[in-house]
Amino acid sequence: MVAPTPAPPSPRRTFLGRQSLPERNFLTDALRTETVGGVILLAAAVAALIWANTFGSSYTTVSNFHFGPEALGLHLSVAHWAADGLLAIFFFVAGVELKRELVAGELRDPKAAALPVVAALCGMAVPAVVYTLVTVLGDGSTSGWAVPTATDIAFALAVLAVIGTSLPSALRAFLLTLAVVDDLFAILIIAVFFTENIDFVALIGAFVGLAVFYLLLRLNVRGWYIYVPLALVIWGLMYNSGIHATIAGVAMGLMLRCTRRDGEERSPGERVEHLIRPLSAGFAVPLFALFSAGVSLSGGALAGVFTRPETLGVVLGLVVGKTLGIFGGTWLATRFTKAELNKELAWADVFAVASLAGIGFTVSLLIGELAFTGDDDMINEIKASVLLGSLIAAVLSGVLLKLRVRRYRALTDAEELDEDESGVPDVYEQDDPEYHLRMAAIHERKAAEHRRLAQLAGAASNKPDSPA
Repeated sequence: MVAPTPAPPSPRRTFLGRQSLPERNFLTDALRTETVGGVILLAAAVAALIWANTFGSSYTTVSNFHFGPEALGLHLSVAHWAADGLLAIFFFVAGVELKRELVAGELRDPKAAALPVVAALCGMAVPAVVYTLVTVLGDGSTSGWAVPTATDIAFALAVLAVIGTSLPSALRAFLLTLAVVDDLFAILIIAVFFTENIDFVALIGAFVGLAVFYLLLRLNVRGWYIYVPLALVIWGLMYNSGIHATIAGVAMGLMLRCTRRDGEERSPGERVEHLIRPLSAGFAVPLFALFSAGVSLSGGALAGVFTRPETLGVVLGLVVGKTLGIFGGTWLATRFTKAELNKELAWADVFAVASLAGIGFTVSLLIGELAFTGDDDMINEIKASVLLGSLIAAVLSGVLLKLRVRRYRALTDAEELDEDESGVPDVYEQDDPEYHLRMAAIHERKAAEHRRLAQLAGAASNKPDSPA
């Protein structure tokens, strides 16, 4: 009896492999906006530090200035408007990003999504554990356990822009996917752990508004003059419900359709994100940074970061916890699944990206304010520790990335090469017969030119006065 032929082993999935062309183009567009926004964010943070440490009284006066309709429960300070109002725009974009990743991006395939999801979860859990251990051993407050769990993708990309390192698109996509999953769980942390008193009447009103928002989208109703006022009403109700108002932004973002139909160049979600992302990255987040990053950085305050368990926990959580969590989670996921690292990259590259993810700014500052509400001195010190931890992570990742910069440039140049000038990188046209015909014509023209030059060189060498 003939033994049955064993089934061939299933191919191993490539981790950090080349993306599809549409995904690469979308990523390039998104990261370009985030990078510009990150540079603006960096400038806003520096401006806040200079303002707070040179004209501290005016900074405090402006930050605490209240305005808004008191009858609607919205008579808020400038800093409060920036944190609860402007960041709702940021979280709206995060919601659209997450929806797109789930239906059309890296997270649509559960097997492919496992790696970045596990990496992001480990990258949040380990910093929380590091913070908790430090504060328990140091007899400090564990209230800030969530502060070092968040990654700021805009700030991370700003660091890349400043140090001039060209990361291959696969590494940038991994960083962006990490940040998207990170944002999702940060949203859940804010909703679950930083909600105390709930006004159920306002909350029901917010849910009714969200239902109307969803219904209008499904009926294909268009017009910003409909959605913007409705979004403001939903935001106001969510704020008054006691749940952090940014949750409203996420919920509306998740409702947008992010799959393309026949004849559509972009889905509604992609179009709206393309319009709103510059507003978020270039205005909302930098303005939040301006009124959140202004902390006293005297020598004593900076030294105190390493002596108080709460602030030391934040620094170690961002620098050590994030790096070990993401790198360790990624390594374990590839070890126990059918995934192998792209042969063009090394585990040192994953470690460098993991250390880059230790830059926590926007959401970390927000969680720091929520975790220590009412304790202004502690909030100031936590903010200083977030800034210091992010700075250390930026320097560390910058050094690690610089060590591989030549390799990154070579990979990026290969990704961008468009020798046939078709508008599509050559690496995406290897299965297209027309590409090879275009390249053959190009090489034939070059060969004809070289034959002509050879004839001219031969004729010149045969002249009587030519050198022997």
